[in-house]
Amino acid sequence: MSQYQPPQSDICFLLKHVFNFDQHARRCGYDLDSDTALAIADEAGKFARERIDPINRGGDMQGARWENSNVVTAAGFKDTYRAFCEAGWNGLRFPQQCGGQGLSAVVATVVDEMWHAASFSFALCPMLTTGAVEALLTAGSDDLKATYLAKLVSGEWTGTMNLTEPGAGSDLAAIRSKAVRQTDNTYCITGQKIFITYGEHDFTDNIIHLVLARTPDAPQGVKGISLFLVPKFLVDADGALGPRNDVRCASIEHKLGIHGSPTAMMLFGEKDGAVGYLVGAENRGLEYMFIMMNEARFSVGLQGLSISARAYQHALEYAQERVQGKAAGEDGSLGTTIIRHPDVRRLLLSMKSRVDAMRALALYVALQKDVAHANEIEPEARKQAQSRMELLIPILKGWFTETAQGVTYDALQVFGGMGFIEESGAAQYYRDARIVTIYEGTTAIQANDLVGRKTLRDRGEAAFALIDHILAAVRPLAVGDHKALDALSKHLIEACVALRGSVQWLLEKQQTPRQVYAGAVPYLELWGIVCGGWMHLCRLQAAQKPGASHARLTATALSASFFAQHVLVRAPALAATIRLGAESVLDFPDTAWLE
Repeated sequence: MSQYQPPQSDICFLLKHVFNFDQHARRCGYDLDSDTALAIADEAGKFARERIDPINRGGDMQGARWENSNVVTAAGFKDTYRAFCEAGWNGLRFPQQCGGQGLSAVVATVVDEMWHAASFSFALCPMLTTGAVEALLTAGSDDLKATYLAKLVSGEWTGTMNLTEPGAGSDLAAIRSKAVRQTDNTYCITGQKIFITYGEHDFTDNIIHLVLARTPDAPQGVKGISLFLVPKFLVDADGALGPRNDVRCASIEHKLGIHGSPTAMMLFGEKDGAVGYLVGAENRGLEYMFIMMNEARFSVGLQGLSISARAYQHALEYAQERVQGKAAGEDGSLGTTIIRHPDVRRLLLSMKSRVDAMRALALYVALQKDVAHANEIEPEARKQAQSRMELLIPILKGWFTETAQGVTYDALQVFGGMGFIEESGAAQYYRDARIVTIYEGTTAIQANDLVGRKTLRDRGEAAFALIDHILAAVRPLAVGDHKALDALSKHLIEACVALRGSVQWLLEKQQTPRQVYAGAVPYLELWGIVCGGWMHLCRLQAAQKPGASHARLTATALSASFFAQHVLVRAPALAATIRLGAESVLDFPDTAWLE
């Protein structure tokens, strides 16, 4: 396998030319500039390349092992995690008052892409801890924060999310785990949770589980769910580890991909009951868990970008080295490797244009996260940024992860028969990528959220505002003197018109919800390609400014042209599917599936 190469050139272009990170940092009150951010990214890239990437292949081949309720991770994982924490990477984004470095979400996004690209399985552990920290910062009591936050932030302990149960997959209303209040105000937790990422491992001495459960008198449905902190080991008043809690890992799953990441079945309260501590108020657990889930959904979307970028990089390197056949219409003077074949070039540019769009959109959403949480910014601007971020997170999660399926597929195709052989390494990306459309909410769940909570609930206000914002940026450029900009502007305007019509149709049809939700996934995809085209517009405009190199302009222009001509052109068809596709879906008789 090729060695991972961090995308430093593109990160520099985005921070300095596309998004003006210097201005953004000053506005949000961060004491750093783009040069400092790039220096951090450079060090993160070195760690990703030199420490994390070398354990990736072994993690896939060896996997994690379950032994008598304990988990042994693959060779190098534990040592790399220790080095990761000692270097301070685990606390990068968290507030300084709890031991973090308090850096911008933009910087965190840049380095997180590298962790996931270097080893998907390894990076999942700190990713889940991030969600636990965010939940405690939002809803944890002072005592819980004092006991657990600093060690979660440092990485000395790790965190998990415990939602899913055997009888309750994505339907959290069906959760049956129980929590009974004790005289000391702790809770006795009993139940079973499945698909718990890093629910057990050998990285740290303690694991802090955040668990959804019901109290005996809780209301039915999602309104009766509470959130509890359940440590693997109880913690004494002085912060030292006490006795083992009644929590154990019953097994780990045998999976299609991410073999290095243990996915555990967790049992709570087999004997006397696990000791749990209420996070926030009773019956508000889903509200708090959504804090973790939104953070995780952003991170999983970022995984879609990461695995796509890694697969593209590997396929490009192979195409530049592999000699096979004679390229159509060429005599070999431009080279004889397969990168000269027209369809290989199409595959590579398809991958690159999508990665370019995703990386820019991920940083744009991170910019909104910074603004939404910056006390230095006026409340109305923070509110608008929060609204924009909430609209974009299901798009980012759904479109990025679905796109990763196509990118890793195309990468495998570049390798041809060698891609089907595990030794080439291309198959691992394809297998690892498959999970990202499923966990933290399937694509349909993201699409339903986009339709219901993010479009219909406010009568399309946030959706129309973003469409207007994009059109305001592109319409003055519709007639220009740059071929790529002309093509992109034309197709982006058409796509925005198609999207606006789709939003209006959803609003008109909301009284027939089955018809509306039958087109939810195409609606999400339409949003994805429109936002991708918008990001290419931002990139191309920046590449035309003084300071960007001619090579950058050429690459950016042709990537944008490809996206316009191969991806944005699908917008009218998706809009037609949204409007017309429900009839066949809903009218097909249940008795005819095998006819």
